[in-house]
Amino acid sequence: MSKLKIAVQKSGRLHDDSMKILNDVGISIDNGKDQLKASAGNFPLEVFYLRNGDIPQYLRDGVVDAAIIGENVLIEKGSDILIVEKLGFSKCRVSIAIPKSSTYKGISDLSGKRIATSYPNTVRQYFEKNGLELDLHIINGSVEIAPNIGLADAICDIVSSGSTLFKNNLKEVEILFSSEAVLASSPLINVEAQQILNQLQFRIKSVLKGRQSKYILLNAPDDKLEDIIKILPGMKSPTVLPLAKEGWSSVHSVLNKNEFWEIIDELKQNGAEGILVCPIEKMVL
Repeated sequence: MSKLKIAVQKSGRLHDDSMKILNDVGISIDNGKDQLKASAGNFPLEVFYLRNGDIPQYLRDGVVDAAIIGENVLIEKGSDILIVEKLGFSKCRVSIAIPKSSTYKGISDLSGKRIATSYPNTVRQYFEKNGLELDLHIINGSVEIAPNIGLADAICDIVSSGSTLFKNNLKEVEILFSSEAVLASSPLINVEAQQILNQLQFRIKSVLKGRQSKYILLNAPDDKLEDIIKILPGMKSPTVLPLAKEGWSSVHSVLNKNEFWEIIDELKQNGAEGILVCPIEKMVL
């Protein structure tokens, strides 16, 4: 039986998040210590543990059929690779930072400055787009130290919380773009592997939709029911069931977690009581 070969980062936060979503979609992987490849026991899938920066070439050559990879890496090394699904985790941004002691009035201040980075293509494109001169210093590994040792005037690197910049007395001055983990596919993927990838994507969509949503149950007086139903978006429409107490109904619906508190406040103002909120593991549409 054909298997889908999928690459994930060998170690680090993206590795952990990638393995978590595979687990959440019901895929059990026998992952022994220091293995470079592992098979799923209950899904036609092989996982390859690779260096993040090497994955675009593996996709391009068809060595792997798909990958869970940082969008920032594809922008730098694999702009020709197809993104199948944005995954909503391992979020970061690619930014330019300078020493805290330096003044910064605008992007033109960067022209001609020495920029240390492990994202040379990204930086070149950004500087060309803005008509700036560039003195590029390519560094593999931690670039934050470059300004402190006099190697560069600024750096371009990924930023998550900003704590690493803070520790190195740097401040973020330009955000080039935001990034997150994505599911990407090889241009050489065959028909059988594509069918398996479609199944995997369907499962992932269900998990992501569940992560973005909350299940809500509440009690509503019947004379306020119409107003409360208008507030609730639901998947199609809320479920309404009569309570044993006359003149009251139970209302069930789904809310987007980003709109949750605003809607809860509005529901209370319109007479909703006994509001119960539950997480959703998966949501199949």
